Amino acid sequence: MSESASCIFCKIVRGEIPAVKVHEDAQTLTFMDVRPASPGHTLVISKAHAPNLLEIAEVDLLAVASTVQRVARAVQKALSPDGIRIGQFNGTAAGQTVLHYHVHIVPMREGQKAGAHGREPANPEQLKVLAAQVRAALEA
Repeated sequence: MSESASCIFCKIVRGEIPAVKVHEDAQTLTFMDVRPASPGHTLVISKAHAPNLLEIAEVDLLAVASTVQRVARAVQKALSPDGIRIGQFNGTAAGQTVLHYHVHIVPMREGQKAGAHGREPANPEQLKVLAAQVRAALEA
């Protein structure tokens, strides 16, 4: 079995596993993190499978970077956080839990102490509401 065949993010791209989607284009997919570090935590992934930053093709990396900027602006507009943490991990020792290149967009509030990943599953209905808010800001 190939890496992409068993990769959870590749399964989301193929529609085999559901996700609360925020944005999709030819090269990237953005969806809500199901174990958010804070409300509005989104993930931007390359549709092409690459385990990490060191192995992703430049064209896919640039597409992800562009989408991260657009979505981060929309998160700022929609949710008005005090700051936004942009994070990306390479390898399990660095905290990468899914071996498919992705970037975290984590809205932060003053004084908030949030880890890189959340511990508890999010309320699916809350994820849908937050995704709709960010999506509306992207389309505005």
